[in-house]
Amino acid sequence: MIQLIKKPIITEKAMNLAQQRQYVFEVHPDANKIQIKQAIQEMFDVDVTSVRTVNIKGKNKIRMTRRGLMRGKTASKKKAYVTLKEGQQIEIVSGVGGDTE
Repeated sequence: MIQLIKKPIITEKAMNLAQQRQYVFEVHPDANKIQIKQAIQEMFDVDVTSVRTVNIKGKNKIRMTRRGLMRGKTASKKKAYVTLKEGQQIEIVSGVGGDTE
């Protein structure tokens, strides 16, 4: 079985969405909305109301080196925006804002 949920995306925009019960995950490119919903419900024991997906095309990169131009490309990704039922949340980052001794 393929690993559907690769990792949570933790950016400033994603943290602002978390206040609205929406969480962002990087998912396998072949995963569909039904599979993503089932995986999130099993992993975090929450009720998912909706799933939106976005395919992000990889960017072309060029850099100058001693040997000339190096051309490459970043990998394409797929993101899933998951909305939870009212009153539920996912603790994505543990230890943020904790005490430092």
